[in-house]
Amino acid sequence: MKKNALAGWIAAFLFSVAPIFPAASAPTEIAFSHQLAEADAERLAALVERFNRQQTDVRVKLARAGVHGKPAVLSLSTPDTIANFLLRKTAFKPVHQLLRETGASVPLAGLSADLLASGGRNRLMALPVAFATPVLYYNKRIFRLAGLDPDRPPRTWREMADTAGRLITKGSHCPYASSWPVWVHIDNVSAVSGVSVADRKGRLEFNGLMQVKHIAMLASWHKSGYFHTFGRANEADAEFFRGNCVMLTSSSRAHSHLRDAPGVELGVAALPYHDDARGAPGHTLADGASIWIGSGYKAADYRAAARFVRFVLAPETQAEIARVGGFLPLTDAIRQSLRARLAQDEEYALDVAYASLQGKGATHPLRVSTLEPVRMIADEELEQVWAGKKPAKAALDVAVKRGNAVLSAKPALKKVVSF
Repeated sequence: MKKNALAGWIAAFLFSVAPIFPAASAPTEIAFSHQLAEADAERLAALVERFNRQQTDVRVKLARAGVHGKPAVLSLSTPDTIANFLLRKTAFKPVHQLLRETGASVPLAGLSADLLASGGRNRLMALPVAFATPVLYYNKRIFRLAGLDPDRPPRTWREMADTAGRLITKGSHCPYASSWPVWVHIDNVSAVSGVSVADRKGRLEFNGLMQVKHIAMLASWHKSGYFHTFGRANEADAEFFRGNCVMLTSSSRAHSHLRDAPGVELGVAALPYHDDARGAPGHTLADGASIWIGSGYKAADYRAAARFVRFVLAPETQAEIARVGGFLPLTDAIRQSLRARLAQDEEYALDVAYASLQGKGATHPLRVSTLEPVRMIADEELEQVWAGKKPAKAALDVAVKRGNAVLSAKPALKKVVSF
């Protein structure tokens, strides 16, 4: 048989038998958009890659989020972007609806009411995946050297003052520092003290007697050297890590980094409370990242999204999120299942943070710290207090006035604050 004829015969044969060996169907590919910084983006990429390796019929592809346009099938909100998502609720399919339509069964019993706030009536609008709450870190080694009991950290702000004074007399140049000042000292101190940062009509009110008293106390501590500030974000974490500060209030997720600090014997305790605040201590607030589901996609895309949701909530994934990122498991049942997978110090830190969320108190779906223009105003006014240029009441009055002016100029944003 001639060469050309042979080639033609082979081609004809392959064509004739092709239906017997059908090509594998392409996986359903869905996009997952985010706006994370490099380090957190790498952690998210590793998580997504692990999901992609576990099966072949769904593939999640990471993408940088755009400012406008149709949301991706999966989108990640963070505390500083949550307001933008809430302003566009109609662009997203509620997670409780996704789960109902796809028949997905996920372990959400016992989810904190604080995390259910965005959906109303105990229904999830978005799926919280990585959250944290503020705690108090302290260096047990320095406590011991100062004659303080390393197993008895201060529980109240009054005890914090006594401890800071003792550390000063023993030569400490930075007894106490705080990261995320607006989140810790306005949002969470207010919550623990049982007072709100906004009324039900969306008007800010974080200039009440308790808030003024707390900021005035910190101002006096700043002047006396008890309290130090280093920036608006987590700059104080680095000072504690280097051993320059003895006590620190920061995110519970910082534990995954601070536990490796050389020369620091890490202690973790609940955020202090004012013992003269009526009903204190209340609970701290849960903040972190959530997955939102874009609307207007095909049924196959939503089945793929539900598959990823189940993966995120699996005990193995939750353990990885807790171990690598320092985040808290979503429910008590998941937390209990992780105990054998975590080191003792990891388990203790998570227990302290988780217990802080369980107290009584009202919950608001937004914080001052999540409203970027308002947070910037609050930071500016707090810095005036730390610098001794304004008393606490005047600064908080101005912050509330300026913040309400911003909300009035942006009716949609004010509507988000209302509840």
